Amino acid sequence: MMLCDTLEMWTQFLEFAKTHCSKTAFGNWIAPIVVLEATEELITLQIPNIFVKEYLLANYKKELCSFLPVNVDGEPSVQFVVAAPSEQKQFSAPKAPVTTAEETKSQVHEIKLNPNYRFETFIEGPTNQFVKSAAIGVAKRPGHSYNPLFIHGGVGLGKTHILHSLGHHIREQQPSLRVQCITTEAFINDLVDNLRNKSIDRMKRFYRTDIDVLLVDDIQFLQNRLNFEEEFCNMFEALINQNKQIVITSDKPPAQLKLSERIIARMEWGLVAHIGLPELETRVAILQHKARQRGLEIPHKIAFFLAERLTNNVRQLEGAVNRLSAHCRLMAAPLTEALVEVALKELLQNMPTHRVTVDQVMKSVASVFQVRVSDLKSSLRTKEVAIPRQVAMYLACKLIKEPLQMLGNAFGKTHSTLLHACKTVEKRMASDEALCRQINMVERNIAIQ
Repeated sequence: MMLCDTLEMWTQFLEFAKTHCSKTAFGNWIAPIVVLEATEELITLQIPNIFVKEYLLANYKKELCSFLPVNVDGEPSVQFVVAAPSEQKQFSAPKAPVTTAEETKSQVHEIKLNPNYRFETFIEGPTNQFVKSAAIGVAKRPGHSYNPLFIHGGVGLGKTHILHSLGHHIREQQPSLRVQCITTEAFINDLVDNLRNKSIDRMKRFYRTDIDVLLVDDIQFLQNRLNFEEEFCNMFEALINQNKQIVITSDKPPAQLKLSERIIARMEWGLVAHIGLPELETRVAILQHKARQRGLEIPHKIAFFLAERLTNNVRQLEGAVNRLSAHCRLMAAPLTEALVEVALKELLQNMPTHRVTVDQVMKSVASVFQVRVSDLKSSLRTKEVAIPRQVAMYLACKLIKEPLQMLGNAFGKTHSTLLHACKTVEKRMASDEALCRQINMVERNIAIQ
């Protein structure tokens, strides 16, 4: 690869990056990079700070390997040089100093609270009742109830809804408190902007002293970004030490995040609350509530038909309502089962044709392991019964999207017993091939029922 080829490939990478990220991200992260030197084996890039290197390798490592030379380890052959303070003038023009808190806030990115995300519009059920109650407690007494409040759960289950509801409540009931709602990505972009503009002290002052309630969405995006993580942790500790309220959402509990022990311990200080998949009745209520918001009435029979098949998350339910509302409005037709099949054909065609039940799981396990179904529900602890019972609990958790509490009731056990059974079976499967074959046989029997 010739020198000119290396430069040309870098130019092509820049063109690729422009079409695969927002203008703001490109301007913040990639545009400031300057090529200092390029050879057949190595390209040297000047960057304004170490954060740009982390961003580039975390988000575009695969593409860099495709466009630029690679070393013997298959890594992009790139050398990064952080610009000296005197050279950083080329990256950003100096700005006039800002002194007031309001002017400082105007330069810090804030997510506007969704007007539809309020406690009153949040449909409550067994899997989210605890989270909602905890959030209301925090909203009534910020900094004094549960601090921090850490909410975790899968995509589209209502974490952002709860976060924005909290913000609305505090702003309306305690207007003197300063509330800041941000995503983790917005926090990272704020940090980069202020580093480029040489206003990092101003940003630190704002986040650490000028706000009373910090609401942070999607903390999982802080993973593998050590320098950003350190700044966030320092901010976190400063706010907590002043009894300022912090609420964080994530798709995983703190212990499962790839973050430092220090920040994980900080996030586990307060209350960690899980928001789970809504059960059938709650999904029906969500469907009908979302439909009424759009002036559409979904008959009970149709609502149950959809709720039994759309089990992934609340956004999937909302998407179904949007499609039905559009079809009814554009075609001037009433909502019928026939219209549902037409409007949601693509959505429903990948759904299972039947729902797996706990009874099916127990019968299949009993047949393969040659025990009685009544034994699986009993308190017998012999090896001949205990292992099949644990397998039945494991498969129930794997194949049935219902709250652990409801599944546990079917076995006459607590949800913690189910979790223990799942861990035990997974551990045994790693070294017991015979058990794996038995479990596979049970799953095949269930699939053909």
